[in-house]
Amino acid sequence: MTTPFNKPFIIGPELDYIADAVARGHLSGDGHYTKLCHQWLEQQLGAKRALLTHSCTAALEMAAILCDIRPGDEVIMPSYTFVSTANAFVLRGGVPVFVDIRPDTLNLDEKLIEAAITPKTRAIVPVHYAGVACDMDAIMAIARRRDLLVVEDAAQAVLAEYKGRRPGAIGDLGCLSFHETKNVISGEGGALLINNPDLIERAEIIREKGTNRSKFFRGEVDKYTWVDIGSSFLPSELIGAFLWAQLQHAADIIERRRQLCEIYRGALQDLADAGLLQLPQPEPEGVAGNGHMFYLFTRSAAERGALLAHLKAAGVHAVFHYVPLHASPAGRKFGRTAGALPVTEDLADRLVRLPLYYNLGDDEARAIVGQVRRFFESR
Repeated sequence: MTTPFNKPFIIGPELDYIADAVARGHLSGDGHYTKLCHQWLEQQLGAKRALLTHSCTAALEMAAILCDIRPGDEVIMPSYTFVSTANAFVLRGGVPVFVDIRPDTLNLDEKLIEAAITPKTRAIVPVHYAGVACDMDAIMAIARRRDLLVVEDAAQAVLAEYKGRRPGAIGDLGCLSFHETKNVISGEGGALLINNPDLIERAEIIREKGTNRSKFFRGEVDKYTWVDIGSSFLPSELIGAFLWAQLQHAADIIERRRQLCEIYRGALQDLADAGLLQLPQPEPEGVAGNGHMFYLFTRSAAERGALLAHLKAAGVHAVFHYVPLHASPAGRKFGRTAGALPVTEDLADRLVRLPLYYNLGDDEARAIVGQVRRFFESR
């Protein structure tokens, strides 16, 4: 039997809601279900305004416009992240400035941010890797002291916790993903959280192709027109309908993923104690992850390749994660590094992600662990 890395799932009335959306006669953006999703995100995460987008990439691109990124402006971010984090700002002419990560969380190392700031710096983009929050208190303090905007890439962090707050709703802007590989899914999909009230009106305009259409529908103007740059960032109402069912069960989804992470950790702890592999370090005080992923570290890049090959032969689809952006052709062309990135380069070569999805069974998870154990016990 083959175990995929990820498997999309239906948890409740997703298909009923889609049928209802069709019956309501509104399938373009901002219909009944999209508005329900907006309300849920604002209430559950504490954002001042939430707007669904067709992807987290779109949310990041909106954020770059809202930050008023101009050619040559610099944006501090980790190199160990998905390409969209950097691409959104490069599209505006911005320059990603790559900073190293912390070895415990794989998040942007807040102690290195100050040294990376120059007169050209416009924003800081922390990425909450694996759904474990960055040190947002430290990052926000730096940003406020240096008059910088903060855009949280919270693609992996829906309903994670940081000192009683939710990642994505702490910085000026936050970007979420509902891609099928995330905890709460809609196939494709994302959301922009606007926490700085000064940015709300322009966010609505940018999302509506640069028009004040939202004001028109609220009766605030008698006609709508083109007032700013923008694009079509709205998702279909079908996306909102599917997502609404998932959000209603979000707490259950996250609890199940946390349970699977604990199964993995408990079954591999003795191998970590023996020095055969490394497991994720405990979450910092006041931080609670959302079970987005379970990863381990091999002792070398060669060993990682061998482990992945062993798992593939056993029918288990495990993967590694990002090629660091600073080492990529586009990263070298469009960005620069602020100092050396030894932690990024070391851990990126040794990380392995195990399959993790809502309907992965306990026995399946233990079988995956059995294959990992078989590999290391034969070394």
